[in-house]
Amino acid sequence: MNSSLLAPAVAEALTRSSWIRKMFEAGAALKAQYGADQVYDFSLGNPDLPPPPGMADALREIAATLDRPMALGYMPNAGYPHVREALAALATAEQGVACTAGDLVVTCGAAGAINSFFRAVLEPGDRVLALAPYFVEYGAYTANHGGVLDTVACKETDFSLDLEAIEAALARGETRALILNSPNNPTGQVYTAEEIQALGELLRAASARQRRPVFLLCDEPYRFLTYDGLAVPSVLPYYEHAVVATSFSKNLSLAGERVGYLLVNPAMAGKQGLLDGVILANRILGYVNAPAIGQLLAARCLPALRESQQVPIYQRRRDCMADVLRQAGVEFFLPKGAFYFFPKAPGGDDLAYVAKLQAQRILAVPGRGFGMPGFVRLAYCVDEAVIEGARSGFLQVSKEG
Repeated sequence: MNSSLLAPAVAEALTRSSWIRKMFEAGAALKAQYGADQVYDFSLGNPDLPPPPGMADALREIAATLDRPMALGYMPNAGYPHVREALAALATAEQGVACTAGDLVVTCGAAGAINSFFRAVLEPGDRVLALAPYFVEYGAYTANHGGVLDTVACKETDFSLDLEAIEAALARGETRALILNSPNNPTGQVYTAEEIQALGELLRAASARQRRPVFLLCDEPYRFLTYDGLAVPSVLPYYEHAVVATSFSKNLSLAGERVGYLLVNPAMAGKQGLLDGVILANRILGYVNAPAIGQLLAARCLPALRESQQVPIYQRRRDCMADVLRQAGVEFFLPKGAFYFFPKAPGGDDLAYVAKLQAQRILAVPGRGFGMPGFVRLAYCVDEAVIEGARSGFLQVSKEG
């Protein structure tokens, strides 16, 4: 590759690449060699469940309107007004805080929401704190807009917040935002209301010291997916400078349609200026607006979220995966939400363990790809037959030591 054609930052990123993408490519090669049913792929968080049954009817309804002028033309950069109204009603129900259409911007997925937000608030050199382990693309999203990603490790026992470490990181100054991902990718942890309240107090104190707000950005695409009756606490009542990014990639299985939204805390002073900035960023970053069909589909299918059968399916998969790991003698934290395990790599070397699993045609992602070496990520958004099929491979690796 001729790196002189690329910006140095991009050339460097290519050399590091994404561990998730590397394992995906390794999986493609194994499937070509052995057949897809003989490869047990836990590398990619791509939901395998189909969209809700009403999605086909919604598509037909949309198709019936396409003879109208500009049926799929431009709309306001913040999204269709009626879609924003529907999303505000959903946000009110989920967050327990009264939200209006004017409090949110429809975006190209949660990634588009985060990038538009960072474009609106970051200055060159601003620090963004991520809680390790963290979704790997946070670093790229931060760097896209001149920020610097800094990490604070969670407690390794259960991946709960290390509030003392967060306080120390905030004391270094120049922090513009902290990203909270709950339910968490890759650990499956759901942070408690008590943790969020304490975090809000730390951020409020840091904002006063810096004389400008430290934003709390809560990334919530897995809010719908928790187990054992657990609810995800809203960040909005605990911190006035909180914003929420989410998408319909997982709960409606619309990952390829790229639809989500950014919600600004209705209680935030001066929120309209922030919203105006995010709407402008949405346009000038080239998104312009979220996909028209995706917006219309999401709005029509929101009622299906109340009747979703995804949680019981994923809970059975979680329990099956836990049984496999337990039998193999692998130490793990039982996920409270999302569809990932983040177990300790036996022997402590995540690369070596991933290589041993790959020799058994099992694909996992090294924890170092999420900022925490010594662990591996397993995405169990796969059929139970895949999990059961991998059992003998996990046991073989355990036997070999």
